[in-house]
Amino acid sequence: MTRSLRLTIAVATAAVAALALSACSTGSSNAAGTVTDGKLTIATGQPAYSPWVEDNKPQSGKGFEAAVAYAVAKEMGYAKSDVVWKRSTFDSAIAPGPKDWDLNIQQFSIDAKRKKAVDMSTAYYTTTQAVVTTESSKAAGDTTIAALKQDAIGVATGSTSIQSVKDVLGVTPQVFNSNDDAILALKSGQIDAIVTDLPTAFYMSGAQLDGKGTVSAQFPADGSGDQFGFVLPKGSELTSKVDKALKALKADGTLEDLQTKWLSSETGTPVLK
Repeated sequence: MTRSLRLTIAVATAAVAALALSACSTGSSNAAGTVTDGKLTIATGQPAYSPWVEDNKPQSGKGFEAAVAYAVAKEMGYAKSDVVWKRSTFDSAIAPGPKDWDLNIQQFSIDAKRKKAVDMSTAYYTTTQAVVTTESSKAAGDTTIAALKQDAIGVATGSTSIQSVKDVLGVTPQVFNSNDDAILALKSGQIDAIVTDLPTAFYMSGAQLDGKGTVSAQFPADGSGDQFGFVLPKGSELTSKVDKALKALKADGTLEDLQTKWLSSETGTPVLK
């Protein structure tokens, strides 16, 4: 083999490799912009917890985020049978690089820093504040503003919950250094309830209160909470389509209905009045 022929082969090989790398980096393999032709691959956490996904089975469509995912897929033209579920960690989903899924949904707060590494859709949910208590607390049955303002309320320092308690309940809460400290105070009876954002409230009641916790009520939505959006691979062709679908689902009331069903009715978490 001549030197010139070897050089030609080397250049050609490098070009093919570069082309393959470029194709891989898009995270898509067909004209539709999805990783699998004719399918929409959606990822969520492992495990995925209620009320976001019921019984760790997103394919059932039960749970707020599972239901939202199928509603978006339908709006984009995909039948339920065309949705494929995968699992991913939270951190790997928001890291730079190619993905083996089209959309990822697991309570990702929308922020500018994450958008440098991945695409994020517009919001499908804005968090509200919620009340966490225990079954034995005097606040357990307090689901109105008038009743709850008579209870000793705890919050974590630096949280937006402080102002929410002042604005909605008209009282000044006890402020703790962390959520963990507030939980200890609730367990010991120093306070009757904790106010925190709804996702944290469900985690506290399910994982940190020894099976005795309950999310007894949620504050009226004021639009000031964290916004959750889908994560997509950077530069995805689907981002604008997901945004369009979410806009339609918001306009026709679907998102509000799903929120009411899965984050209020199914969990027994009424909105304070």
